[in-house]
Amino acid sequence: MNSFELNKILGALLACCLVLLGLNITAGAVFAPAKPAKPGFDIAVKEPEAGKGAAGPAEPSQPIETLLASASIEKGQATAKQCGACHTFEKGGPNRVGPNLWGIVDEERGKGRGNFNFSAAMKAKGGKWTIQELNTFIQNPKAAIPGTNMTFAGISRDSTRADVLAFLNSLADSPKPLPKAAAAPAPSAGASPAGGAPAATPQPGNSGAQPNARPGQAPPPK
Repeated sequence: MNSFELNKILGALLACCLVLLGLNITAGAVFAPAKPAKPGFDIAVKEPEAGKGAAGPAEPSQPIETLLASASIEKGQATAKQCGACHTFEKGGPNRVGPNLWGIVDEERGKGRGNFNFSAAMKAKGGKWTIQELNTFIQNPKAAIPGTNMTFAGISRDSTRADVLAFLNSLADSPKPLPKAAAAPAPSAGASPAGGAPAATPQPGNSGAQPNARPGQAPPPK
């Protein structure tokens, strides 16, 4: 085989390579898939129907005294288990990250508790742990006492807090009476009944009145 025939073969191979390269570039330009802005897969999700699957209305806020009337000590004890990493609840129990909570209701704030090392903010706050003060603190500790060392986010649900307060109040040899809601004022005299018309007030002189007699007829005897 001379050099002329070898060049012809090499030229044919080169031409084939160029044709294949051109076809590959053309196919890539025509059939290139569109790349998403973010890698991943599109997952079709059925839209929830109106009125279905949406969260219900938030629980209406009520005075804590009203909720304490139906609070459950058992439910409060179950909820308080999430605080067991920092607090103990039995009489004479040790302090942990937080103080022991036996007999906490109406105790001095920031004092005692087996010489627990309270934060400066807690000591400066002073006062007593009344039910209302405990309610405010448990709802949002950081907002109630800025600077407190307590990292717990708080319990936002009113009824759950009432259960916990009932449980904390029970942690005593002689539990304090829970505060009660103020009684509704009695309706004033002459007030209309609920959903009805005002009560009729008898007028003087009308008691026992007789219907008018017809013309020419004697009035009925009294």
